[in-house]
Order: sequence, then C-alpha cells, then structure tokens
Amino acid sequence: MMARTQPKATPPLFDQAHLERYTGGDEALTSELLTLMCEQAERCLGLMETAQDATAWTAATHTLKGAARGVGAFALAEVCEQAETVSEPGWDVARLGVERCFRETQAAFAGLI
Repeated sequence: MMARTQPKATPPLFDQAHLERYTGGDEALTSELLTLMCEQAERCLGLMETAQDATAWTAATHTLKGAARGVGAFALAEVCEQAETVSEPGWDVARLGVERCFRETQAAFAGLI
C-alpha cells in the first residue's frame, strides 16, 4: 500500500502578521521594510533579465527569495525558490512568473507603504 502525500499548501501572498512580529506594528518601520523589499525586487528582476550565467541567475533569485521571506511575502519566495533551479532555456518564463507574483504582492502591500 502506497502512502498518500498531502498536497503542498499554497503559501499566502502576504502574511502581514509575520511582518508585524518583527516590526511590533510600527507603521513607519513596516512601510520602510516593504519599500526596501520592493526596491530589492526591482533590482533582482533586472539582474534576472540580464543574467549571463547560472551563478548570476541563482544569486538574483536567491536574494529575492530571502527578501520576500523576511517581510512575509511567502508566495513570492516560493516562486523564487522554484525559479532558482530553472535551467537557462526557461529563465524568461520563470522571470515573468516571478515578476507577475511580485506585482500581485506589491498590490497586497497597498496602504502599508
């Protein structure tokens, strides 16, 4: 008899409670951290678009994954984690997926930045 595996739960787009544990609910600090994460995301997306080798690609996706996890943008972190392992022929599609998730995440930050 084969064991059934549970489907992986979809991570939340933005877990505000996660971020509030670090900021203590400080609105200015929350805004600053989310702004910094968005700036980092824009830089990483640019680096992904211009990556010339796997090292550059992996560094950009890994960096964005960490920034996203830090603020509770877990869906974006998951998409970045998947993109880390994509080979060069799939980079364009993976980058577009990361960008789409980032834009959705950015919209979820509305009112906090």
